[in-house]
Amino acid sequence: MNRLGRTLALACGIALTQGCTAKPPNTFTFTADLPPNFAYVAAAYYGPAEGETCTVATKDNRAPVFNHQWRTEYKPNSEITIRRTRKGCPLVIQKIKLEINATYGADRGDFGGDWANVVIRHELEEQYKGTFNEVGTSNFYGQCQWLFRTAGKNRRIVKILDCKETNAQGELVKGRPFSAYTLDQLPGKTVKMVIRLAKEERPYMGDTWVKFPNGWKRCLGENFEDQHAFCYGNYKDFSDFQMPDGTKCTIYPGCTE
Repeated sequence: MNRLGRTLALACGIALTQGCTAKPPNTFTFTADLPPNFAYVAAAYYGPAEGETCTVATKDNRAPVFNHQWRTEYKPNSEITIRRTRKGCPLVIQKIKLEINATYGADRGDFGGDWANVVIRHELEEQYKGTFNEVGTSNFYGQCQWLFRTAGKNRRIVKILDCKETNAQGELVKGRPFSAYTLDQLPGKTVKMVIRLAKEERPYMGDTWVKFPNGWKRCLGENFEDQHAFCYGNYKDFSDFQMPDGTKCTIYPGCTE
């Protein structure tokens, strides 16, 4: 029995002769299975319920944000309200906008981020609806990959996070991680974003690094001060670079050859 079923069964178990008047829960849980040093931020957006003609100003209908302080106060489970009323206008959840953040170094700027989305509608074609298992959980999947480059006078390594949707088997799908549900699917359920990290990193920009059996070497360019430093066919002259922790290296990610 899933969470919704257990909740209703408990509420209705007082006496069958009195009838069951319990209503479905007005919340669902959003959670995530993420790699180490990853966190999500979720913003829940609401709009008028179906058939309503009322409107609410943005200042009176601000999106609740979960894990805003993701560096210090991260909690994987977020309880999200399905229906609420603002200024007398009945509202329903319509979208969850998700930031996927990950750190790769000790400095505050040593992090990358990308996006994912959950869409909620009154109705959806079956092919677009997320499905729930027997315990009331629906998983959707993605893969994130670090893209590395150098920046600044020391050619310091910085990384960009690139996240793509996958199916349950890990095969890449076009677009960012995404799922969709109808309102009546959500009460008492759990929606889980499952993200895996690609085993290998790759250069952010083409023709700037050369791959060798033991790692990547950074093309020198015109000189060490050349910020773009494209290879332009010169695959013999390389430069050192600096890791996020300050270590000087000649090959990435192993540092020394």
